[in-house]
Amino acid sequence: MSLSASCESVSQKRTVSSLLAGRVVKRPKQGDGQRLQEAAIQLLEQQQNLCSLLREVGNPNPSNIFCTETGGQKPAGSKGIPSTIAGSLLVCELRRQAAQLGVPLAALSVKMVLERLTEITGTEEEEEEEDKRRELLTSSQRVQLCVLLESSRELLSQGALCPKLLWQEYRRGQTLPQLEVVYHLHFCNILTLKHILESDEGVRLWLVSQLKALCGWTPPPGEKEAQQVQLKVLSTVLGVLVGTGFQLSHDPAAADRRISLLCCSVLDDMLFWLLDTVDKSLMLQSAGAGAELWCQLFDASLCGASVSPEALQRFFTHSLTQTLTYKPRLTVSDAITLQNEWTFAKACRLLTFLFRKLAVIFSVEQLLRHLQQVLETHEVNWKHILCFLSTLLIYNPCAEPSLKELLSRLLSSAFEGYDLENMITAFLLARQGALEGPGIFPSYSDWFKMSFGGGSSCHATSKKSLVFLLKFLSDLVPFEPAQYLKIHILHPPYVPVKHRSLLMEYVSLAKTRLADLKESVEDMGLYEEVSGAGGATVQPQCQAVQDVEKAVSLFESTGRISATVMEASIFRRPYFLTRFLPALLTPRVLPVKADVRMSFIEALKKADKIPAAQYSSYVESCQRQRQQNKSEVCVDTCDDPQEVLHVQLQEFRKLVVDADEGEMSAQLSRISHTLSVIFPLRPDELIGQTVIKLHTDTLLSVEPHVKVVNMILRNFCQCMLDASQANPPNKQNLWASKFVSILLGNTQLLCSLVHRLWHLFHNQGSSLSATHLLGLAAFVVHLNASMSHSPLVQLVPPILPKPVPIVEALSSALVCSTHNNMLFCVRLCVAAVCYGICRGDSLPQQQQDYISSSLYKKLLYLIPRLLPEARRTPADGPLGEYKEESSLGLWSSATHSNSTWRKTAWCLWRHPAFCQLQYTLEYQLSFTEWLSHELKVQRSEDALSDPERQEYQQWACLELYLSCPEEEGGCGGDMKSLCSHLLSAIMDQQLSEQSSEKLHHTVSETGSCLPDILSRLQELVYEMEVSTPDMCDFLFELVSQRCSSTASSASPSISSELSLQHTLNTWNRVLLALPAVLFIKVKTERGTTTLDCSNLIQHVNQHQRKVCSPAGVLSCHITAHFLRGVLCASVRCSGRSGEVNKAWSQISLHCPLLLLSTVHWWKRLSPVVLSLWRRLCDGDPLPEQLQLLSDCQHWACSLKKGQLSQIPSAPPLLLAASLYGAWRGHGEDEQSFSAALKMLRPERDMKHKQVLVFLLFLCVNNYLSALLCPQEKSHQKVSSLCTEVLNVLMDSADWLLIFKSNEQGVYQSVTMATSDEFTRLMPWAFYSMLLQQSAELLHRAVRCPGFLHTAVLCYINLLQLFLEGNTPPPITEPPDNQVETSQILNHAKQFLLKAISQASPTTLSSSQLRQLESYCADLDPEVAAALSVHLDPHSLSPEMDFL
Repeated sequence: MSLSASCESVSQKRTVSSLLAGRVVKRPKQGDGQRLQEAAIQLLEQQQNLCSLLREVGNPNPSNIFCTETGGQKPAGSKGIPSTIAGSLLVCELRRQAAQLGVPLAALSVKMVLERLTEITGTEEEEEEEDKRRELLTSSQRVQLCVLLESSRELLSQGALCPKLLWQEYRRGQTLPQLEVVYHLHFCNILTLKHILESDEGVRLWLVSQLKALCGWTPPPGEKEAQQVQLKVLSTVLGVLVGTGFQLSHDPAAADRRISLLCCSVLDDMLFWLLDTVDKSLMLQSAGAGAELWCQLFDASLCGASVSPEALQRFFTHSLTQTLTYKPRLTVSDAITLQNEWTFAKACRLLTFLFRKLAVIFSVEQLLRHLQQVLETHEVNWKHILCFLSTLLIYNPCAEPSLKELLSRLLSSAFEGYDLENMITAFLLARQGALEGPGIFPSYSDWFKMSFGGGSSCHATSKKSLVFLLKFLSDLVPFEPAQYLKIHILHPPYVPVKHRSLLMEYVSLAKTRLADLKESVEDMGLYEEVSGAGGATVQPQCQAVQDVEKAVSLFESTGRISATVMEASIFRRPYFLTRFLPALLTPRVLPVKADVRMSFIEALKKADKIPAAQYSSYVESCQRQRQQNKSEVCVDTCDDPQEVLHVQLQEFRKLVVDADEGEMSAQLSRISHTLSVIFPLRPDELIGQTVIKLHTDTLLSVEPHVKVVNMILRNFCQCMLDASQANPPNKQNLWASKFVSILLGNTQLLCSLVHRLWHLFHNQGSSLSATHLLGLAAFVVHLNASMSHSPLVQLVPPILPKPVPIVEALSSALVCSTHNNMLFCVRLCVAAVCYGICRGDSLPQQQQDYISSSLYKKLLYLIPRLLPEARRTPADGPLGEYKEESSLGLWSSATHSNSTWRKTAWCLWRHPAFCQLQYTLEYQLSFTEWLSHELKVQRSEDALSDPERQEYQQWACLELYLSCPEEEGGCGGDMKSLCSHLLSAIMDQQLSEQSSEKLHHTVSETGSCLPDILSRLQELVYEMEVSTPDMCDFLFELVSQRCSSTASSASPSISSELSLQHTLNTWNRVLLALPAVLFIKVKTERGTTTLDCSNLIQHVNQHQRKVCSPAGVLSCHITAHFLRGVLCASVRCSGRSGEVNKAWSQISLHCPLLLLSTVHWWKRLSPVVLSLWRRLCDGDPLPEQLQLLSDCQHWACSLKKGQLSQIPSAPPLLLAASLYGAWRGHGEDEQSFSAALKMLRPERDMKHKQVLVFLLFLCVNNYLSALLCPQEKSHQKVSSLCTEVLNVLMDSADWLLIFKSNEQGVYQSVTMATSDEFTRLMPWAFYSMLLQQSAELLHRAVRCPGFLHTAVLCYINLLQLFLEGNTPPPITEPPDNQVETSQILNHAKQFLLKAISQASPTTLSSSQLRQLESYCADLDPEVAAALSVHLDPHSLSPEMDFL
């Protein structure tokens, strides 16, 4: 190798650093640095390549100039050249060469830097050409560039580099400057972006294109540094543009203004590019990623050194204005027509994202004020205007009042100056708010009614204002969607009567427009509540169904057909006949007992509003119809809405914990839109309280609905779990409340949701996991918090008597009848109340909104029942130590995996907030409610054993509720009140079992706790018997009040009579379970103890008499119980037999029913009575009055045998009853019966006559029983007995007295011996019995004194029976001589007219004649005329003597 070659090799491979390092072989001395520098300069003078020199001093690893290309590692211990030395070397060399070449130093420096820059940025150009263009440098390029710029800063600091010349030369060699290079020049303060903007004439062209390119460029996967640099470059450029373009200057120069305008134009170009991207987006969610990245940069973080807060506000204001006025191609008419498509859920997400970014630093009032200003001063893009308003309402819950205020100002301004622009603006903004649903803004119908529906509205001040409004509405008609026209017709503006014609002109025009839209006015619903929420238009058939439901609901609440329906049947007859009636008369399986819908149909039929043929067809179809529940779901979308909903719910779950409320509101708006697609039949129309029906005996049959409801509930539970893991309820945001609120806006969805929850709670509670339980409990809490604006629920069948709030309806599904049911109920209620208490901590004044009173009361019932330690009242237990227990500890106990429901319930029971609620009336569990719960428990499946249940019930009755004040649901220490509650609950049990028969099938099979509660009543009564002397008065007064409340109407109906019968039958069962002695009052006066049966007599006469079956006879058990009571009570008296005799004499005189019943059952009762008396009195003979019963029996038997013995000294009624009993059931002895009657000659002995009259009464009473219950008695036999008695009594007038209720005299007691129904039917029995007698007997009857007067009165009463429809049912197989029920009135009239014609004028007195004529004048003028002609001689004339 030659020396020259070797030197060349050395010069090529050895660096300055190595040469310098190789010469340092000994410790440097002072002055070595200067000599070293001079030596280096001499050496460098031999190296003429400036680029290589710059590359070497700019290499981050000077020991190996090729390391950046080969990837070699820097040797350990190597050191770089200090920047000052490198800068000095470069500057010296540049000066030397510039002097040699005769060029300026700055020009040579620029040339050297640009060559190196080109070398750095051009290393991968070939790869980029083959691949997609790369908008940023690679990591290695970026490192080399930074070092180059560091060297350039040294040159700049020593005056060897001119930035302006550098940019000129760089632009001359580059078509489009690379944005990252510009950023680094700016960042290193070599060449600022502001200087570039000022000096570069074409900066707008290349800067905008480079910004778009960089925004649209996506860094390769894994290059996180590139992503960071991309955002940094863009945000820096945006900051400079905003700071330069919108910085307010007090004395702006022309140059500054030019730069400011340039920056604004660049920013506008980028904004327009973003808005063009929005317009070009075919799908709502598919906006360009580049535009979205640019939009993300609009943030308050731009405020810094380059951007002041004021400049940022001006920029956002300017951008918002540009957006709202961008391409104002759409006219107002377009906005009116297309507005339904511009809701938040349907808007492009990029556009709403832009609005959010631009609005973030402003208040709602500022934004609405700016919106008004833009509308007043610019041509606007209505789509952007309305989308902006929707975004503002969605992301700002407090925007509603501000918008209402703006609308009010716009309307006031419009009517003051008759300004159409303000008017149309107000209408468009109000409609846009309404489109977002009732949870965001009131419905359009509500706003229209509020703004124009009253006499104080803006338009009502003058005729000119009214004409202005109607002219405006008329101008809108050609462009109006149908739903708004319907609102204007259904809820017209207030118009004075004198200007009514003006309104009718508009209504006519609107109806014509509806007809053009093929939406006839006749298809408009009667009660249509149009929200204006476009897409989901209600079909006429669906609207008719809703009208029917509303009409039936109003009929149920008022009992009358609503005026709207009656008017529609006249003025809207086509809709009424073709829409409303077919929807009402949909065939179904008719219930056995008429429901409200059936009653409504019958009412319409009676009003002649249903054509006969249509009604007949309906009835026939109902008879053929089988029960079926089929619903159709119309889903017409490109994507499966269930899949869309699933994705949306999952996205919402991600937003629950960390996202802001605006993001959640936006997502919920999209979810609401998807739900309206799945449940399209009933759009968001729930304004105010309506009623939804919950069919508890059927399951959801529509499979898509079941899946959607399950999906919603599952997602809520998952969200609740996520949120609870992050924060306790009082620290969570309002996600749950907002989630529930969107569900309340769809009636059909809400109905399905409540239906599913009810069946989950009632049928599947034990299968729910702890997570499900917690989530569903929180869901119920938020339903309760939304009670004020949620519908009511009517359970079908009506388990609850009237519509109730949703949570109360769901609470009815939580039965506490079995151990498993109780466990599920207490777990759910504990979770709900714990969540409610913790949630309410954030809003103490609204805490009760989050705690359902029905669920709270269930805990008051269940916790003491299942946790004996909780039975201590707060006064008995040391609760002071728990006063400071926090809600967080309560929630932790409820959600901790190791905690049991017992621990949580015990913690909750002692919590101060829980205890405090017991002092609120709404949250108090009354004794009546406790008894209702306890009586529903199934004894065989109870959580408590029999002894435990007894102990618990005794604690509740005697310790808890006896001492509890009455205002808190207790008894106030009154044992009578406690007894009254127990007795009422027992009597209510049968009724409650009937009402809940379908709900609780197993209660009657396994047995309720009625025997246990009855045992508690018996224990209480035995205790009170000793301490309370007036127990008899108390019991009879209690049952009297009960019966009076049951039959309170003056003219009792069949239902009230049945209710009374049910009440008394229940009471009789209780009565038989109580000691008989309680029903006989024992009085002590002046040292004498006596029996007082007045309460018993009054009770039997007033109540027991009405429900006897058969009429006139108490049951054997009741009769025996009362007799035992008399005998047992007499033991307390000194003269036992005498007191029994006095008591029975009182009963015989004032209580004929008990007397007759005793005689009726005496053969069965006498052994029992005799045995009891002997036990009580040690073998004393039976009291005389009771012995008299046996004597009368013996006398009747002897008379039957034909032996007339001495008649006992007994009341005639007792003798008659004994005689009747002797022949009862012995039809073969009719001859002996007739002979015995003849032995009792009425003309000889007055007592015999009275006995026979009472006997006739008993026969007639039995005769009526045979007619009403023919299957139980032989009608022929009873009729024969009546004939035999009449034959004996016919010549005496006394027998007529039993048919005259006002003139009975000594026979007055007969009215107390039978039911009121039989007393009303006595006139019917009179004629029915007479008309089957022989002619001879009838002739004798007519000649009987007082017969005609009685016959006319009975005829009048018979006629009234027919008019009122109270006649007995017809007999299926009447005897030959028996007149049919339908013919008896005609036969009676003919018989009466004949009797009148045969009677002498002196038969009736003048006063009797006038009385009868006045009675017959209105009811039967023919009978009145006959009486006048035949019996009033003064009225006879030839013209009237037609008889």
